[in-house]
Amino acid sequence: MTILYQDNHLLVVVKPAGVLSQADRTGDKDLLTQAKAYIKREFDKPGNVYLGLVHRLDRPVSGVMVLARTSKAADRLSRAFRKREVEKGYLALVEGHLAGSGTCANWLLKDKGHVRVVPKETEKARPARLTWRSAAHSDQLSLVEVDLHTGRPHQVRVQLAHMGYPILGDLRYHAQREFDGRNLALHAYKLAFEHPVQKERVEFRCPPPSTWSGYFDRAVTALVQPELLSLPR
Repeated sequence: MTILYQDNHLLVVVKPAGVLSQADRTGDKDLLTQAKAYIKREFDKPGNVYLGLVHRLDRPVSGVMVLARTSKAADRLSRAFRKREVEKGYLALVEGHLAGSGTCANWLLKDKGHVRVVPKETEKARPARLTWRSAAHSDQLSLVEVDLHTGRPHQVRVQLAHMGYPILGDLRYHAQREFDGRNLALHAYKLAFEHPVQKERVEFRCPPPSTWSGYFDRAVTALVQPELLSLPR
């Protein structure tokens, strides 16, 4: 876990691929528990540490996450995510030669941990929308920049696969090739939102992990700057 930013209200971190966002029945290490341990150690806090989990990333996905250090910040950030006021940017390496840009608008249904595209009238189906732009491509792989406008489970994975361009390593959703043997070539590189207390826009970016080295390095560098772009005063 890498710390990008912290103040009295927020903790912004980079979740490594392969790490759970929140503890589950497996008992495997998770980001929230690690972050609480960091706060407890860093600030010498007695007892339980409060950190609000306001969004998640799938276990095999890496990238920027924000945690709330107060209940007020958690409530305001959760509301911002629900109202789609948070800007979420992803990078994906997909199989196939994908050029241009476009919008995906589908209806998704989650059933027993698997998500699929279904007709709008399907019971319990939920709308999902993203925009995409091809940043680089070869004959067999493409680097795609994705702006996520809704936050459905497995959304980026399912919608890109439905287009015919599954994410490298995503064998669950029709990829033919592995990535690093256990994770996906999907990285949440950008998160931007209004600070819940300071009321100023903040934006955080981080580069993909080292497993991405050798895949369109120049294009990735052009898109992602590893520093904080703006901070509340």
